Formats: sequence, C-alpha cells, structure tokens
Amino acid sequence: MMGLPLAFTEPLLLIGLVSLPVLWWLLRVMPPRPRRIEFPPTRLLFDIAPREETPSRTPWWLTALRLLAAALVIFAAAGPIWNPQTGLAGSKAPLMIMLDDGWSAASNWDIRIRAADELNANADNDRRAIALVPLSEPNRDIPLMPAGAARVALRQLAPKPYSIDRVETLAAVDRFLNATGDCEIAWLSDGVDTGRGDEFVQALGKTIGDRSLTVFEGGTSSPLALVAAENAAARMTVKVLRTDGGIAAGTVRALDQKGSPIGEARYSLGPQDKETDAAFDLPVELRNDITRLEISGERSAGAVQLLDKRWRRRAIGIVSGSTSETAQPLLAPTFYLTRALAPFADVRLADKGSPQQGITQFLDQKLPMIILADVGTIAPEVRERLNAWIDQGGVLVRFAGPRLAQAEDDLVPVKLRKGGRTLGGSLTWEKPQHLAAFAADGPFAGVVVPKDVTVSRQVLAEPDAVLATKSWASLEDGTPLVTGEHRGKGLVSLFHVSADMRWSDLPMSGTFVELLRRVVDMSGYTSKPGAGVASEATTETVAPLHILDGFGAFGPPPATAKPLSADYRDRATPDHPPGFYGPAEGPLAVNTLAAADRIAALNTASLRARHATYTNAEPRDLRGWLLSTALALFLIDAIIVALLGGGIAALLRRRAAAAMIALGLALASLVSPAPSRADGAADEFAMKAVSQTRLAYVVTGNADVDSIVKAGLTGLTLFLANRTALEAGDPVGIDPARDELAFFPLIYWPIVPGAPKPPQDALNKIDAYMKQGGTVLFDTRDAIEAPPGDAQTPGMRTLREILSSLDVPELEPVPREHVLTKTFYLLRDFPGRFNTGQTWVETLPRDEDDDSAQRPARGGDGVSPIIITSNDLAGAWAVRPDGQAMLPVTGGDTRQREFAYRAGANIVMYTLTGNYKADQVHAPALIERLGQ
Repeated sequence: MMGLPLAFTEPLLLIGLVSLPVLWWLLRVMPPRPRRIEFPPTRLLFDIAPREETPSRTPWWLTALRLLAAALVIFAAAGPIWNPQTGLAGSKAPLMIMLDDGWSAASNWDIRIRAADELNANADNDRRAIALVPLSEPNRDIPLMPAGAARVALRQLAPKPYSIDRVETLAAVDRFLNATGDCEIAWLSDGVDTGRGDEFVQALGKTIGDRSLTVFEGGTSSPLALVAAENAAARMTVKVLRTDGGIAAGTVRALDQKGSPIGEARYSLGPQDKETDAAFDLPVELRNDITRLEISGERSAGAVQLLDKRWRRRAIGIVSGSTSETAQPLLAPTFYLTRALAPFADVRLADKGSPQQGITQFLDQKLPMIILADVGTIAPEVRERLNAWIDQGGVLVRFAGPRLAQAEDDLVPVKLRKGGRTLGGSLTWEKPQHLAAFAADGPFAGVVVPKDVTVSRQVLAEPDAVLATKSWASLEDGTPLVTGEHRGKGLVSLFHVSADMRWSDLPMSGTFVELLRRVVDMSGYTSKPGAGVASEATTETVAPLHILDGFGAFGPPPATAKPLSADYRDRATPDHPPGFYGPAEGPLAVNTLAAADRIAALNTASLRARHATYTNAEPRDLRGWLLSTALALFLIDAIIVALLGGGIAALLRRRAAAAMIALGLALASLVSPAPSRADGAADEFAMKAVSQTRLAYVVTGNADVDSIVKAGLTGLTLFLANRTALEAGDPVGIDPARDELAFFPLIYWPIVPGAPKPPQDALNKIDAYMKQGGTVLFDTRDAIEAPPGDAQTPGMRTLREILSSLDVPELEPVPREHVLTKTFYLLRDFPGRFNTGQTWVETLPRDEDDDSAQRPARGGDGVSPIIITSNDLAGAWAVRPDGQAMLPVTGGDTRQREFAYRAGANIVMYTLTGNYKADQVHAPALIERLGQ
C-alpha cells in the first residue's frame, strides 16, 4: 500500500471512511456549559433567563479527535496486516520460482527462503503446481511438483560460493515455458550484477513473453565483497565492494592458517562510494602469516579473501658483480632491480664486499630468493651451499653481463656460449631485436609484449634438445631471452640480458616488473626435479584441500570440485570452487572474485513486471493496536467533555499551581536537549578552508588590531592575484585553541602588548603545526618604538613569553643569500609600515666548501616554521573598501609600501613552494638578475 508493507484482509470496509464528513457535521454541536448561579432565592428569580438558549459549537480540535478515533475503528475493521505475506495468489496457472543462489545471495539467504516459502504456501492453498529453478544450475531439468515436494526441494538448496551466470539457465527456462504454456513466474533476485546482467534481463523479457512476472528485490542489505588484497611495503590493503549507496562502516578481520585473529582494519563508505580500502598496519612478519581476510558480520564467500604464498612479501637478496653501484648508483643494476621488486617484495642489498660474501650473507639469513646480477665466478664452497639451498626450495635468478658471459658456471638453466652476442654494432649486420610473444602455456602467459623494448646484446645458449622447453621468453629471431628450470624444490632462472640499460631497454619497461613478479609468484608451487615449467607436457595440477561454501565457511571438497593447474590465477568456477588447493604446507588460494572484478546493482527496470520487496519481519495484525488507540482517544474525549462541562474544574482550580508544576516537569522530561552545533560548525569551517588556498591570522580579541590585520591580508591577497598565479580566497581569522590549523600554509600572528598568554593547548597546536610544515609569522608591530641597545618593548616581552612554550629552532636575521629574498622578487629587506626592524628566520646550516659560498641562493631542508618581524607588515598591506591605503608608512622611500607588498609575496610563495629557488638550476638566472 503506497510503498508501505501494509495490506488489509477486508479492504472494502475502508469505504466507511467516506462517512467521516457526516460525523464532522454531527459533532459540530454540544450542549451548553451549565452556568453557576448563587443560591439566594430572590436573586435566582431575577437571574434565570426566561428564554431557551441555543447550543454552543464544539471546538474543532475535539471534533478532530473524535474523527480520528472513528477512523481508527474503521481501519481496524478492515483487518490491517503489517508486513503481509508477499505470495502470489488468485491464479490457477503453475508457478515457476527462479532463485538467485550465487555468493551474493548468501548474506540474506534466510529472507529469500522465507519469501519462497510464502510463495509455496499460497500456491498450495490454490492447488497450483510449482517449478523450482536455481539459476546456478543451467543443466538441471525443470519439473513441475506439488507444494510439499517443492518445500522439501527448497530446503535442500544452498547458496553457491561463486558467481552464477544467469544467461546459461535461459535455455532450460525457455524449454519449460514452451512445454507448460500459461505460467506465472516469480524471480527472487539478489539485486547484484556480477556479469552479463543486462543481457540476462533483456533475454528474460523475450523468453517469458506476455506471462506474469514478479521480481522480488530490495528490502535487504546490499552484499559486500572483498577483492584485490595487496601486501604493499608499509601495509596490507584490500578493497571492500558494494552495489548501493549510503554511509556505511565496518571491520575486516585478518586470520592465520589456524583461524586465530591477527588484526582488524576499519573501513568506511561515503554516500556515493561503491568501493573503499581497508588497510592493516602490521609488521611484515605478521602480514605474511595472514591466510584469510573476511568482513565481520557478512556471511558469504564473496566477503572472504584467501591468501597464499603469492601475497607474502618475500625477502629477496640482490648481489651485484658490477662496480657501478658506488660510481654511478642510479645506473647500477641494483637500482633497477630494487625499483622493480619494491612493490611486492622486501629487497635487501648485500653489504659492500665481494659477491661471495654477499651470497653467504643471504644464505645465512635463509632468504627464499636471491638475485645475482652479472656475477661470474662463484667459489666452489659457495656453489655447493647454493645448490643445497635450491634443492630445499630456494629461488635463484641470474642476470647476464660481461662477467657471466666469460665465466663457466653450472648454476644456470642452460649451457651458455662464451662471449655473448652483440646486435646493431658497427661490425655486425644484425639489428637490435624486439621481444617475441610469450607462450600461452608458459609462466609469462598473458603479459603484454612491449613494442618499444629492444635488445642490443645477450648471452646465447648452446642449442640442444631441451632448450625450447626451458625457454620462457624469446626474441623475434627465436634466441632465448629468459630461461629456467626447476631443481629439487627450487627454481633457477636466467635473464640473458643485463639488469641495467647497457644491453637492453627491458629494465625501463613495466614488463620487467611483471616478469619478476611472475618469477616470484611461481616459486613454491611446482617441484618436479629437473624440468622447466614449459617443458611439462601437462601442467602440474593440485587437488582441492579445503573449500568454502556459499556462506564463507570451510568444508570438505564436494564431489564436483576438480583439480586445477598450479599456476591458476582466475576467479572461482563451478568446477573450481573457492578454497585452498594443493599440499597443506603450501596451498594455492582460489577466491570467489578476481582482483579486477567489480559488482554493480542489477537493473530490472526494462522488464514488464510487478516489483515486490523482501520482508525482514513476520506479518503482524494491527487490529488490536488500532482498537486500543481508538479506546484511549474515546477516554480522552470523555475527560475533555467533563472538563468543558465544569465537572472537575473546581478540583483542578484548587490545585492549579501544583498541576502546572507537574505539567512543566513532564514536558521538560520529554524535551531532549538541542543537538550541539559544534560538529556542523567545524565541518563548515573545514569546507571553507579547503575550498581555496587562504591566508590565516590569529584573532587577538582587540577589535582595532583584528580589523587592520584582516584588511592587510585582504590587500595582500589582491596583490598576489594581480602579480602572481595565486588566486587565494578571503583571509580567515582563527582561534588556535579551537580551529584546525593544517588547512593554512601561513598564519599571521599580530602581537598585542600585554595580552594574556594563550592556553597551553593552543600553543601545543601551534607547535605541532610548525613541525608539520606550517609557518607562523609573528609581528610585534613596534619597530618604531624599539629602544636602542638590548632593551625590550612590551610587544617583545609578550612574544618572548609566547615563544617560551614553543619548540623554536635557532633563529638568525634573514641572510642575503637566503631563498626567502629571491622566492618571487629580489629583495634585500622586508619592510612594512616601518623599515627599521629586522626579520628573523630559522638558522640555515652553513656549508664550508667554496662552491656553496658562491651560490646565489641557499636553502635548508625545508621552509622555516617561524618568521619574526616588527615592521607591521599587515599595516602596510591594509586597504580600505575603496582600495586606498588604510595606514601611512614611515620612512622617506616612496616605494616602501610596494616593497612591503613584495615582501609579503615572497613570504607567501616561500611557504607554498619551499626552497626550490635554492636549486642550482636557477643559479644562472639569479646571477644575471643580481649583476654578478
């Protein structure tokens, strides 16, 4: 009824509501109120009215009360039912129930089963046959069955732990409808489109034709899912998906292999967010123990993300035989390898020393993977240790180079020719080679081949019968680029080019990162000795170990679960349900959704169907509540009539004061305090502050000072808009104790002599603001009052008292070569209304070398957190509404106000851009401008 879960058993009785206007007319009058007459008989004879009085009108509110009570009686007689059963009734045609039973239906499975039970019960009352169609079983026959058999079959259904393809079921539905003829259809949808949803809706409309269709959707919470877990360098993240909007929050739990909790991560979704990230800030050792992520309170396989060795951040040691690490570190092989491996591994570089020492260091640390970049000769005792380490599961990856090209080594997957091969040189006709496509059955299958990568030099493998089976990647001329083989439980791989840019462009491409990721992911999943991955005629398979059901709980593998390849990386399917596969000590994880999968709301608006919603509560008869309310209203009416008739007026009049007090207390207990507006004001302040870059000033409480400072910063803002690319917003007055300071790059603090010291909380916020990159400009505005010598003005003493509670760095007058003097304009000093005061900034470290002494600009590690002046900068910047200066300036220089504006521009640009002018790239231009 009007979108509400309300129905009536006797809706015709609602016609009685038409009689309410007649009742209104009948209840307009009431007997007149009796008059109070004093008893004296003679007086009584004179005061009695000789004529008959007409009745007075009933108050409108009393009439409305009576009408409301009558309407409630009528509604109660009509038999109102809240949350009525949603079953279809009134037809004799068979009923076909289509049920979404994928993972997305699991979280509200009980509600869907209850709706199906209601449909089944109504069909049983009408003696209709029922066909039950789970949309996850396209090959299942669709028989008609009585309601009792359908009820049993319904209880045997359970949600599947994978995404269902509804389109595949349409063929069976079409055959059933053609055989049955007239049929009524109910589709219990989960409202989630996991793929081909629009195609299914359009095809369903064509399949059912003119038959009646009811789609059940809505009324339940949106299912949540987890995808794309990533164990990054600092934390582990996982994406939380949903289909609808609204503000939501929850928790993702991390569990180890035994099911023990390791950590929790909060997530929050905004009104329009369809996905968000949950992050676990845990040590890498704990993150590597995580095997299961799940959303708390969500019972579905899609809300579970299983992790295996591929998600562990493995410690990888890099040993280089090149000497360029110290001479040119940014061109060294270790630089390219570190950058490529950093997103998914913890990289450790060998200590300075010989390669033998580096290999021994990593073997002692028991690292699972070691990379040797252009390491030639390996000592026999180290080689023995490496061979034993590989047999036990270690992964050795080698890169070619001049040293390896001249060495004889058996720690490579193929036999190498000495000397290597040069392409594109002056003494060769061959041109640099491009990469060939990766084999579809190889470890690099699916990796995009870059067209701009060329190889100019490589080490060649001796041709033999097994070379092709050990080649994982090749050049266009067929020569191997990457080879590999398994030895014992470990892996040996060789890149036939160097790890830097000397032999190829490969280290500069994204393909280089993906190839290394595949090698890291591949380790630990195959263990056939002496065979490369590409050499196996049939890829190694792993059997199911523990399988998730539709609710996300582990159980034994079903009979339909089949083994899969050890390098399987796709989403779960009916043949390969989600869970763990392979040996218990190193299983392979298969998840319900792949990392790139997303879910969306299923759009059924194009269907010509009746739409119904699921109900979460049992039906409730409202007749008792309505009749009780009507009775209470009649009692209230009786009390009001008695009051108007004066029957109990005297009693109330005697206790009027007590009654008023009791009534006031009752009303006070019912009225809740008004909600605080502090949060709303804080949000409004934050939105205003971040909408534009704004300058801020500390409100001192002195009206004259605050108005001048505001006008000054307004004038500086106009100057910046006219002379620079910065278009800042209006300045903002702040209270450090109450407002957030991080929104502003610069805070101007005018010092009022004798003002009380701010509270410690405010000073703590100022201190934190300065340490986090902000700059505070203190202006004592008393340069003209400064006495000679070391005597202090009242403003200086007030400033010193404030600074005594702040962690202020060592200060110095702005040196001539400071970057602040050259940030935008070239300045020697920073005048304001006065030009006799000094400007102080954080002391810069002094460089002793001659080159630094000649630099035209010198900057420290960052922006000075504090600037102190006494020249009243804001007074010089202040302008009236008509654009004229508000205050005069002292001194004889007519351009002093212009220089004051320029000083303000330099300060603002300095806080926004930092010390970039101190870079040597600006030196020629600065030297030319300075005339040096």
